[in-house]
Formats: sequence, structure tokens, C-alpha cells
Amino acid sequence: MTEQDKTASERRRRLAEIFGDVLPETTSDERPERPPASNETERWYRENRPPHHDGR
Repeated sequence: MTEQDKTASERRRRLAEIFGDVLPETTSDERPERPPASNETERWYRENRPPHHDGR
């Protein structure tokens, strides 16, 4: 490994340490599909909706 490679590697490591992974390792079309969580999310919103937002 050259000095330039070490410097670039160290820079990437420091950036990842500060900002985390900017891009995922895989794209959404490479990952298995997850079932929609809309039922759970919708239920949570309905349970936690303030009374003044009630449409009835």
C-alpha cells in the first residue's frame, strides 16, 4: 500500500466515523422486499392523533 493509498484510506475512515455511511452497501433493488408496514404505522398515528385532529 502506497502512502497515498494510506492517506485516502485514513480520510475515508475519518469521514465515515464522523458522518456514517453516506451511501448504502446495496441498492433497494438488490435487497429482498420487505412487507409494507403501513398497517402498523397507520395504527400508531391513529392511536397518537391529538383530539383536535379528529375528523369526526
